[in-house]
Amino acid sequence: MPSLDRRRFLRDAAATTALVSAGGLAAGVATPAHAAPTPTAAAAPTARRKGAVSFRWWGTAGWRVDIGDRTVLVDPFLSRIDTGLFTGPFKTETPLTVRTDVIDPRVDRATTVLVTHTHWDHFMDVPYIAKRTGARVFGTLTAYHLGLAYEVPSTQLSAVKGGEVLEFGDHSVEVVGSLHSRNPSYSVAFPGVRVTPPPQPATIADLPEGDTLSYLLRVDGGPSVYFTGASDVAERNLTGLAPDVAMVAMQNATTTGDYLPRLLAGLDYPKVVVPVHYDNFETALQNPPPVAPTDRTRLNEMIAAVRRISPRSRVLVPEYETAYHF
Repeated sequence: MPSLDRRRFLRDAAATTALVSAGGLAAGVATPAHAAPTPTAAAAPTARRKGAVSFRWWGTAGWRVDIGDRTVLVDPFLSRIDTGLFTGPFKTETPLTVRTDVIDPRVDRATTVLVTHTHWDHFMDVPYIAKRTGARVFGTLTAYHLGLAYEVPSTQLSAVKGGEVLEFGDHSVEVVGSLHSRNPSYSVAFPGVRVTPPPQPATIADLPEGDTLSYLLRVDGGPSVYFTGASDVAERNLTGLAPDVAMVAMQNATTTGDYLPRLLAGLDYPKVVVPVHYDNFETALQNPPPVAPTDRTRLNEMIAAVRRISPRSRVLVPEYETAYHF
């Protein structure tokens, strides 16, 4: 896949690191890209959690987080429509086609949806999910107005901008102002914001970036996890966050200077770093996740860079729909 072309349109383990285990797997079984945890590490994190907390990657920057009887979704993009982004040519007029047959079996419930930005591969499925589940959607003012355009009730939409700390009882969410990555031309694809409800979007070009956020999820008695949706960072907004786990979008151009050093230092070198947005997200959710050759190279470079910059961090390269516990 000509990765730079598509970005013209868009964008080891130390003894003290947290245990990462995959649901349904023995703790010593690891995906190929990260080291298996040692047996002696297993007891402490398990005892620390009050209830079952699982994290399932849905590709791109999408996650399902189950916290007891609550479900938090981050950038849920399951339709994975073909825009030509990975095969060329990229078709900006691609219709927004929500794949309910793919979404419904996976989204049986949702209490909260966190939207980092409103490009199609992060937002497109959100209105359908919100109306189907009654979940409250948090996002930028653009996400709010796009939600209204899709006739999501205003009572389910909450506009945030960064700095808010939202309390949900057994967990909290801190909203962090962030930035979208730049392509090799130092531009962002589909730039712009929506300050009033537009006509209902019809094509992927109708969903602009709309400003970018990140989120810090803190689980009572469990991990704190930082979610990104794009590979840039406003590191001054990271002071004091210090998450246990960071879901980090892979960089696909060099126009953002010192991305990983600034991000990892700003987050106080998380115990676990999870690369995301490295997959071909226009294919079905089947393991192993498909990765374009040029993106495979970048992913390997990212893993090596994280281990060099933050040698006490564990790097976990996730597979689709696998339950991880931190």
